[in-house]
Amino acid sequence: MHAANNSRRRFLGNLLSGATALALAPTLLHGNNALAGEPARFAASLDTQPWLAGWKSVSSESIAPLTLEIEGKLPQGFAGTLYRNGPALFERDGFRYEHWFDGDGMVHGWRFGENSVTHRARMVATPKYVREQNAGKFLYPVAGTTIADTQPIRNNDDVNVANTSVMTLNGRLFALCEAGSAFELDPDQLTTMGPVTWRPDLASVPFSAHPLVDRDGSAWNFGAISMMGGSGLVIWHLGADGKLISGNVLETPVQGYLHSFAQTDTHLVFALIPFRQMEGNGAFFERLRFQPDQSLRVAVVPKDAPTQVRWFEADFAAIYHFGDAYERNGEIVMRAVTHEDVEDARSPMRAAMNGMPNAHGGNGRLRELHLGLRDGTARWEDTGIAGVEFPLFDARTQGDRAARLYAPTTEGLHDAPYFNAIASFDVERGRRQVHGYGRSVLAEEHVFVSKPGSTRAGEGWLVGTLLDSARGRSGIAVLDAEHVDDGPLAQAWLPYTVPLGFHGHFAARV
Repeated sequence: MHAANNSRRRFLGNLLSGATALALAPTLLHGNNALAGEPARFAASLDTQPWLAGWKSVSSESIAPLTLEIEGKLPQGFAGTLYRNGPALFERDGFRYEHWFDGDGMVHGWRFGENSVTHRARMVATPKYVREQNAGKFLYPVAGTTIADTQPIRNNDDVNVANTSVMTLNGRLFALCEAGSAFELDPDQLTTMGPVTWRPDLASVPFSAHPLVDRDGSAWNFGAISMMGGSGLVIWHLGADGKLISGNVLETPVQGYLHSFAQTDTHLVFALIPFRQMEGNGAFFERLRFQPDQSLRVAVVPKDAPTQVRWFEADFAAIYHFGDAYERNGEIVMRAVTHEDVEDARSPMRAAMNGMPNAHGGNGRLRELHLGLRDGTARWEDTGIAGVEFPLFDARTQGDRAARLYAPTTEGLHDAPYFNAIASFDVERGRRQVHGYGRSVLAEEHVFVSKPGSTRAGEGWLVGTLLDSARGRSGIAVLDAEHVDDGPLAQAWLPYTVPLGFHGHFAARV
């Protein structure tokens, strides 16, 4: 067994060293000409389109704690902290990023107590952020905007923006993105403690932004070596104690992009979107072209044998986020938000990043991918639900049943080309509940929080963040997950706006 483990580690080391060499190649990460957006144009557009505050760059590296007045009343038992992460710094020295994914990450903590909530936020002090903060300008390559005269980098963490999501495990807090290490933060002060190395030979290997917690409290995740210029996936398994159980490489037959994945009680499911890279210089997403004429390759990996895989081929789909997955009658059913416009999928809300009023977003469709474990077939089924993204659910749902999904959507008039409502979807029963926050409000992902002591799936609350562009404020709302259409039980508002983020996690107070 010891010899086998050493062999696997040598194989992993060889594979990753080759991928890292590709990742650092000038043709992948170093452009000759800067192709930035114009900060002045964005500022002018913000004056007439106040909803663009969601993509406005922060001017400070931290936001001091502020205790907010609660409108309504927090439900009994609702206590803990909603951590959220997202790109927040887009401009330096007259240069503005064009791609939403490029901004340096800022983590927010919304801490709930006895009918009160305190907000604080802080930039993640990655090596990239600290060096650029000292220099007063952008120095390093990013995912979607070409930067001129970049500085040399040693590994992925030199360009890690830690801007996509957060995870808590065994009382520890981590800021995540898809292209590098997890960065550990102090869960109270949100100060950065540094990148995490789960095992020495896996230092700086991608640890993606969408880990999934298993029923035993352990966490699964992946790292896409395609983000480093190679192919293959690293499959991570961490114990509930925060220690690494295993880190294995899954070889992939094709290069494919993936941002997240899904799990059932017994399997992990990875969907690789076919793409190619255009020749020449430029950032990753500038040169990325999805290939709709090719099949989606789907890997089904047993949790008890994570080095094994069964491959399926399905019709092409451009996917960032999955809902739940379950197994029933010899098939896996996985729900995903697919995007019909592959160019928009390549750079979501690009027009908003450039201050252009013709931005559009929220065009995702909720579809089901059925994978036949007996006959090897794969087919898509449409749910009839459109205009959604960021679907979440109660992970306590029984493993052979479809979960109720909660996702931002649009309802009625809305000023921004973005979500202004939160909805609950019981797809199998054809039931939908929705609460619209109003035409000037931008609604973000809403996280499910189970009621203390409850065991029934769906019994809990939703907590989500908002941006009210008409009143120039950002806020947070708590709703009953079983009665979404009743609207918020409680809301609280900051006296200013903060940029929109991507993903959050609620850490309940024990």
